[in-house]
This record gives sequence, structure tokens and C-alpha cells, in this order.
Amino acid sequence: MGEFMSVSEPLLDIRRVSANGISVNVATAGDGPAVVLLHGWPHTWEVWRPVLPTLASTHRVIAPDLRGLGASDKPDDGYHLHTLADDAVALLDVLGIERAAVVGIDLGAPVAFMTAARHRDRVERLVVMESLLGRLPGAERFLANGPPWWFGFHAVPGLPETVLAGNVGAYIDWFLRVGTYGLSGVPKPLRDAFVAAYEDPRTLHCGFQHYRAMPINAALIAEAVAEGPLRMPVLALGGNVVGDALHRQLVPVAPDLRGAILERCGHIIPADAPDALLAELGPFLAESPAV
Repeated sequence: MGEFMSVSEPLLDIRRVSANGISVNVATAGDGPAVVLLHGWPHTWEVWRPVLPTLASTHRVIAPDLRGLGASDKPDDGYHLHTLADDAVALLDVLGIERAAVVGIDLGAPVAFMTAARHRDRVERLVVMESLLGRLPGAERFLANGPPWWFGFHAVPGLPETVLAGNVGAYIDWFLRVGTYGLSGVPKPLRDAFVAAYEDPRTLHCGFQHYRAMPINAALIAEAVAEGPLRMPVLALGGNVVGDALHRQLVPVAPDLRGAILERCGHIIPADAPDALLAELGPFLAESPAV
């Protein structure tokens, strides 16, 4: 488990499909119950490579590049959570899938949450990790010294694109190095793939558009919570960066909530502790469908 999977592996199908008005790059593999894997920043779908072969042995795995990132289309707008959640469900429609488990990390976690909240009849199970959900209570300890510095930097229109010109690779590589400190870190092929993706100026800009949408997205999360609790089973996982803050935020939101902290694991869980992640995901996804 946890081995890097070659792009030439015949199990893996990588293609572009039209969904919700954009072209989405998506990797699919395996057969069985569907599970959608949503990456974060500065990742692409490839962050899931270390766990994808094992998941695909029992599930139909669907790993798209988020809007604006990787090889998906890069429009200047559409980075509000409602649109991003609709992207995920439109992808399910194109693939002929009625219901799926949805898994998200980092920027992908709020997208996964909103997909579950906005399309409750389409999401069987929800897994979120190493992120926060807007301004929901529970993250006070994590935010005691303020949000991470780069949130503000990335949100200033045009500034990071200008400041980082010529130094994007070093900047992205820094996040990948400090984001893991566990047993393995980010394998070099993954690190090189992420750096290459974000050195594209358009991808870099769209990545920052995700951050610039965060104030509106926080309001959308609050509205979703006000509509009532999530009824599907929810699993919140933390490394030793965000820790249990996300689980704390979800306590009043998800009555069927489980949580775990993965020891000796940094922020980029699939790359840093793939076996530990699989040990949590496998039993959770294998449970009988929620009624």
C-alpha cells in the first residue's frame, strides 16, 4: 500500500469531461461503490496517487482536478463553494453515478462538505481532513495566533502573482516540504508534478482565486449549517497541523461523526501517511450504506 502509481498503469483512466460548463480533468480507476477524491492547494488530483491503487481495488475511484487547477479549465470565476460543489455533482452525472462517498483535503474539504450539504441525496459518506470550515466554532485553539500568514497574502488581488514571478517553483516546493514531516513526506515524482502544474501562470492565478473566495465561502458554509445537520456518516481526520479543529467544528453539524488524529503525520496526509489514511478510510467506506 502507499506506493507511487505510474501514470501508465492500465488501471488508471485519465480524461477530460464537460461538467457544469467547464472541462474537468479526471482520473478514474476500479469498480464498486463510487468515491470522489478532492485535492487541495498546491496539489492536483495526483496527491491521491499513494492511496489510489488500494482504494481502487474495492471502489470506483474518481479523482478530478478542481476548477482552475491541474489540467481542468481555468475560468476567472466560479470559485464559490456552491459552484465547486455543483462541479462535483455534475461530474457524477456525466459518469452515470447516482450516489458516492466524497473525500476532501485542504481546499477540497470545504468543497466536499458543501457537496454533502447542498446535494444531500447524492452523498452517502463524507470524509474531510486537514482544513477548516469557514468561521464555524471549534477552531479557536488552532486560530489563537491568527490564520496562517499565506491566507492574507494569497487573497490580495494580483499581489502574489507579481511577487512570485520567477520564483513559483521554490515557493510551491516550500509548502510541500513543510507540509509533511512524518514517515515519508511528498515523493519526488509528486513534488515535481505539483511544482510543474503551478508554474503555469494561469493555474497559479486560479489557485489564488480559491483563497479570494474564502470570505464568501465562509458565509455559504454558515448558511448550509443553518439548513440542518448532515445525516450521512462523517469522518474528520487530522494530521499534526490542523489537528482536531475540523472535528470540533463538525460536532454540532454531523450527528454521525467520527474522528481520528494520525500520529506522526503532517498536513498532506495521502503523501505523508498513506497506510494510516487507508486504515481509517477502508473500514469507514466499507460500512453498510447509511439508511
